[in-house]
Formats: sequence, C-alpha cells, structure tokens
Amino acid sequence: MPKDASQPQPRFILPIALIVSLFFLWGVANNLNDVLIAHFRKAFALADWQSGLVQSAFYLGYFLFAIPAALVAKRFGYKGAIVFGLGLYGIGALLFYPAAEIRSYGAFLAALFVIASGLAFLETSANPLVTVLGAPEGAEQRLNLAQAFNPLGSITGVLIGRQFILSDDDSLSVQSPYLVLGLLVLGWGAVIWLTRFPPLPDGLEEDGGAPPGAGEFRRLLGHRPFLFGVAAQFAYVGAQVGIWSFLIRYAGQALPGTGDRTAAGYLTLSLVLFMAGRFAGAALMGRFSPAALTAWFSALNGLLCLIGALAGGWIGLGAIIATSFFMSIMFPTIFALSLKGLGPLAKLGSSLLVMSIIGGAILPVVMGRVSDLASIAVAMLVPGLCFAVVGAFALSHLRGGG
Repeated sequence: MPKDASQPQPRFILPIALIVSLFFLWGVANNLNDVLIAHFRKAFALADWQSGLVQSAFYLGYFLFAIPAALVAKRFGYKGAIVFGLGLYGIGALLFYPAAEIRSYGAFLAALFVIASGLAFLETSANPLVTVLGAPEGAEQRLNLAQAFNPLGSITGVLIGRQFILSDDDSLSVQSPYLVLGLLVLGWGAVIWLTRFPPLPDGLEEDGGAPPGAGEFRRLLGHRPFLFGVAAQFAYVGAQVGIWSFLIRYAGQALPGTGDRTAAGYLTLSLVLFMAGRFAGAALMGRFSPAALTAWFSALNGLLCLIGALAGGWIGLGAIIATSFFMSIMFPTIFALSLKGLGPLAKLGSSLLVMSIIGGAILPVVMGRVSDLASIAVAMLVPGLCFAVVGAFALSHLRGGG
C-alpha cells in the first residue's frame, strides 16, 4: 500500500493525467454557461427564468444520459465511455455554429443538451475511476485533488466568454469560441482512443455483462446513506449552478451601473476562490474528517447566502463570491462518501449520482422565478437552503463514523 493514500499506483499515472484533462474540459463547458445566460438574456430579450433554461437544457442531458453512460462503461469500459462522451461534447459544441446562423434560442438549448449528454459519460466514468486508483481510505482526498483542476477549466471558460462572447450582444459572437472548443475536444478524444490503458483494479474493466437488473436497483435504493448522498448532490449542484449562473446578474443589481464584462470579472474571482478551496480542502483532509469539513463549510455557506440576500452592495456581493471557496470540496466529497460500501453496485451508484446533477437544471429556474417576483438578492436564499441539506448529509456521516 502506498504511504500516501491519495497517490495513484505508478502504472496509473498516464491514465490519471488524461482523466485530469477531462476535469478541465468539462469545467470549460460548465462555466461558459454562466456567460451564456447573461449573453442570451440580452441577445434574445429574455426574463431571468427564461435565461435559466440554459442550465435546464444542460443538466437535463446529464440526467437522461447518466444511466446509458453506466451501461456503455459496463459493456465497453471506462475508456470507451470517455471517448464516446468526448464525441458528443465536440459535436454539441460544433452545433453552436449553425444555431448562431439561424439565431434560434431553441437551437442553442439543443446544442447545450448534446454537450451535456457527452459530459454525463465523462463524469460517470472519471469520478469513480479516480476513487479506486489508490488506497480506499484516500478516495475523498484523491478525488478532491483531481477535481482541483476542474476550476482551471471553469476560469478558462469564463475568460473566453468574457473576451469573445460578452464583447458583442449579437448571438454570432459564440461561433468562433465553440468552433475551436469542438475541434479541440474531438482531437483530445482521438488522443485518448490511441492511448493504451492498463487493466483496472477491483474488476472495473469492461465485462460485457448484462445491464443491471431490478435486484441491483432495489439493493441500491435500499441503501439509505447512498440515497441521502443523491439528495445532497442534487441540492449542492443546484446551489453551485444557481449562484454562478446569476452572479453576473447579482453584481449588476448590487452595484448599479456594473457592465456584464466587469461583472464577469467577479465570476472569475469566484472561480479562483473555488480552485483555492479545492487545494486547501484536499490539504485539510489530511488532518480532518472530509465529512466534518463539509459540515462546517456548508454552515458557513448558508450564512453567506443569508448575508447576500439581506445586505446587498459590496458586502452582499463579497459574501456570494466567498461561497465558492467553501463549496469547493462538496461535490467530490459527497460523491466519494456516497459510494462507500457499495462494492459492485458502485457503477450503478455513480450513474445515479450523476443523474442527481439535474438539480442544476431545476434550481436555477426556481431562482430565476424568485428573482422575477422579488429580486436576485432574495433568490440567494434558495442555495442557502440547499447548503443546509448538504450539511445534514455530512453530519449523518459524522454520526456514522464517516
């Protein structure tokens, strides 16, 4: 057993490097959406709840394709699922070009759905893979370290959007960035296809077996800690996506006269804090329980959302930006804690955890509706409630010794 439980075995170094690149690539796609919401709101004269449909279309793809992704991984292995996912991601990005030509909001939403369908394959494969490439007791720390590279993609996506998309209110401004992204992703898929992956531990390589039966679903759905993890992941992703989706909007209301490009700079700062939180969280997990850290971070974020809802101005904006630091460890920690003890049910469990990302489709629309009825500041109470759910999940693992 390695001395550091977070370190993969030497033969997995190249696969881990390729997997980390996937975290970067889906970070780009996820956070370009935050820019698209602000951009499409002006380009198509949308209400807040309508602009939130960007995230609804995106995360619906995650929800519908998570189980198919698990079945593909079971039949063709994680490498096959990853290559297929990159293919869908690349095609979806290329579809932005004709969508812009016909200036159709619906066509953009369809392209985002295709991108997210590909990302469902990537996340269903990459997250559980990282948890087994090393000692079991280091799974949460190892996944946090791998996910620390995801915010680099997120920051890159916002910077690309700020420079090339928000520079023009015309929908045609999305064509070049997404064309380049699509070609890059398809090329990276070819690289992974040509790379030799070693046999995976714990029977994770493809087995060509039958799809999971009703008995496996019943056993999984009877595992109460896992079901709580699904609920916590739903709440967390909804909170994260909601805050980032409307941060540009919040900045414009909190600081009247703030332009979208300036507000995008605050989103970039938020993502830098998110990345810093990932590295800090991974380091702190060497001394403290991952569940305990998540409980504390959830409580702090609930307080910050309350400040953002009530204070406004620079104080409120600072509080909302700061939530990114403390939400940083939540997704990988919830994911790893939820899979503990599942054994051969881990693949199916992973797909259901990815399906729970549908929270990112539902809660931004809820926030948008609250914003239309009251204000975007009041809408920040929605993620505040979500962090309470995450905190309850973390406390349940503390009571169980997690």
